Amino acid sequence: MSTNYLINKGLDIKLLGDSEKTIVDYSAKRFAIKPTDFIGVFPKMMVAEGDLVQVGTPLFYDKSRTNIIFTSPVSGKVEALKRGAKRRLLEIIIQSDDKFDAVQFMPQKVDGISREAIIETMLQSGIWPMLRQRPYSVIANPAETPKAIYIPAFDTSPLAPDFDLVVHGKGDEFQTGLDVLKKLTNGSVHLNVDAKNTTSKVFLNSKNVQINKFSGPHPAGNVSVQASKISPINKGEVIWYLYPQDVITIGSFFLTGKVDFTRIIALAGSEVLKPRYYKTVLGACIKHMVEGNLTKGNNRTISGNVLTGEKIEIDGFVGFYDSMVTVIPEGNEAEFFGWLLPGFNKFSFSKTFLSWMFPNRKYRLNTNLHGGHRSLVMTGKYEQVFPFDIYPMALLKAIMVEDIDAMENLGIYEIDAEDFALCEVIDTSKTEMQSIVRKGLELMRQEMS
Repeated sequence: MSTNYLINKGLDIKLLGDSEKTIVDYSAKRFAIKPTDFIGVFPKMMVAEGDLVQVGTPLFYDKSRTNIIFTSPVSGKVEALKRGAKRRLLEIIIQSDDKFDAVQFMPQKVDGISREAIIETMLQSGIWPMLRQRPYSVIANPAETPKAIYIPAFDTSPLAPDFDLVVHGKGDEFQTGLDVLKKLTNGSVHLNVDAKNTTSKVFLNSKNVQINKFSGPHPAGNVSVQASKISPINKGEVIWYLYPQDVITIGSFFLTGKVDFTRIIALAGSEVLKPRYYKTVLGACIKHMVEGNLTKGNNRTISGNVLTGEKIEIDGFVGFYDSMVTVIPEGNEAEFFGWLLPGFNKFSFSKTFLSWMFPNRKYRLNTNLHGGHRSLVMTGKYEQVFPFDIYPMALLKAIMVEDIDAMENLGIYEIDAEDFALCEVIDTSKTEMQSIVRKGLELMRQEMS
């Protein structure tokens, strides 16, 4: 039995460059784990440059939670420990030997293993960081029991990958992963699917889960939106969440006793000549993926989607939690009297340009802000794309003045930075709302710890 939910508020931003439904094998030579992908983690190294590693060899652990270990996605040699300002560790780069020799654990039947044993095994293998918690979007605390676990099985962000294609043929691993997750909570495991998806055998035939069907514009695929409709997060409550490829990794590990960090990554965007899917390994270098496959010009390469992703270099690495790479024009060229033109090819939420007359048009958008930073003003527009029972402007102001009581009362536990991405897009003040919300969540986490 499934439950249907309709998201009325939001906005779909249609961009050129959808990935062709073709999966190509991609053999990268360099891979990286980036400690900066993990909120609140202070890495303590367990390897040095030149060390040989296998798939599953511990690379570092979190100083504040020493049982949370991060392991190598490939076998080979530690090429470099890249550091930034104040010697902050940015990347552990590994040169692959293409053998994928893995640390061997004991395959285990889920029916006969306890919750404590599951947690311990996941911690030792390095797959535990795939589980994150709300509030705060930090790695799940193994000492807590969540009231529910959420698996968003579709993505509504621009040019998002098709998760149904990603999990095709992995039904056994996916179901085993669900069985493992069921033992980690006393509540439900919620598998949230696109209501328009009526053909997915892997998702719709899943057992030991509550299947919820969602319809509506972005951000209907965000876990915060889904949780707010199913069971909102109150103070003192914790939910865990992860994505379909993470579930497959967990299931494969318990079936085989080996960690398999295989990932299918979508390469998309208007500046990609052949946008398609690549089968690779977590943390892959994108250099040979994009080399000769981009239009000429000044482009921005993003690990993730255009709303919430991170800018990376042309020889950068895919983020730990990302399942796509997006390439769009950089947009650092001035446009002479652009505001005077009718703007048929310019996206506009406020109907500033005549493009609003063509709702199905896809756009080649760049990173240009089309204006400068201004004071944060009340427009009433944010509520049109913000599908929460929360006042976004009031919450932002409470965060900016660090009013903890107001932040709690205004619902900060229910949201994450990504939920303000659309507000940021349509904001006439050009305010970096996601950064503000992230700082607010970090303040709350520190105060509550």
